[in-house]
Amino acid sequence: MRRGVRLAGSALLIALFVWVFGSVDVASRLRGISAGWVAVGVGFLLAQTVVMAMRWRLVARCLDIGFPLGWAIREYLISQFVNTTLPGGVVGDGARAVRSKVGPGGLKRAALVVVCERALGQAGLIVVGVGGLIWAAIAPEAFAWPEARVRYAAIANVLIIAALGLGALVLRGGRIGAIVAECLPTARVRIAHGVLSVSAALLNVAAFAACARATGVALPLQAILVIVPLVLTAMIIPVGVAGWGWREGAAAALFPLAGASSAAGVAAGIVFGIAIMIAVLPAVPFLLWRSPRPVPDATAPEPG
Repeated sequence: MRRGVRLAGSALLIALFVWVFGSVDVASRLRGISAGWVAVGVGFLLAQTVVMAMRWRLVARCLDIGFPLGWAIREYLISQFVNTTLPGGVVGDGARAVRSKVGPGGLKRAALVVVCERALGQAGLIVVGVGGLIWAAIAPEAFAWPEARVRYAAIANVLIIAALGLGALVLRGGRIGAIVAECLPTARVRIAHGVLSVSAALLNVAAFAACARATGVALPLQAILVIVPLVLTAMIIPVGVAGWGWREGAAAALFPLAGASSAAGVAAGIVFGIAIMIAVLPAVPFLLWRSPRPVPDATAPEPG
């Protein structure tokens, strides 16, 4: 029942945005979709899955849980498929934790690994978005906004960076600080996570940009780095299914900043949702024929 309500809510939101921002324009863009650009977007999403599986495995090894990379990729694909088809967007992550539990810590430790890995993913998206904002404030010619707004963007950058710095100081102490230190024990591991998280975020952003291009909208690079991370962040709202509705609404609100129409944003969001559904299809064979859960190596050495 709850799943049906959430599905209906997402469908109603999309229908509302299509009606408000121009059903004819949205329909025209969807009819003229470039399959080639959609394929590019799907390719970026599949590459992102591999990078995120590598990140999950690295966090797990820091907490003495070891498993093969191939197994990690398979389980990540399955979790994405479940998250895409069920409300809430976290059921698949819970299953991933259950499948990887091992050792004295059991499920609690495996769940901590998954939570830390997801948090690192959001951190990577924030880094990309803040970097784009800084670039936009320095060279705003890619945006259709008055010069005064650029100054506001610069102020916003300073506030965001200050908030991130304050957050980093807070995280250094207490229980959260201990968890961070455990998941990111050395400078080498922190650098590796930084590279993996930023790479995953850039692949996700590139996938959305490719889907926008499939509808006929070529966003400037600055706009991609600023607008798309905000659109993707809207997808984590735990209401609806797989971000449907919220993603399209955020895109409709933000695309005009880059000189595109709100209808173009709605169409791009819909195509991106379709690309996600295509990208998780490789999980279907694994769901139909799932091998027994391998026993991870509980004595996995901590990365140095």
